[in-house]
Amino acid sequence: MTFSELQSKDVINIRDCRKLGRVCNLEFDECKGCICKIMVPGSCKFLSFLRSEPEISICWKDIRQIGPDIILVDVD
Repeated sequence: MTFSELQSKDVINIRDCRKLGRVCNLEFDECKGCICKIMVPGSCKFLSFLRSEPEISICWKDIRQIGPDIILVDVD
C-alpha cells in the first residue's frame, strides 16, 4: 500500500464511531524501518485558520483494521 492510498481512507474511532478525518502524515522509525504513528488533522471548526487544532497522533498498535475505504482505530 502506498502513502497516497493510506491518505484516501477515512479514520474511524471504534469506541464512539466518530470519523476523525484522513491520514495527513506518518511518523516513521528509521532504525526499525516501520511506521510508529499516523497523524490525522485536528477537528475543523469555523474560522479554523485563526485557531488550528493540533494533529491527532494515533499509535500503530491502536490501528485495529485497514480496509478498502476506512481505517478502524481504538483511541480514547
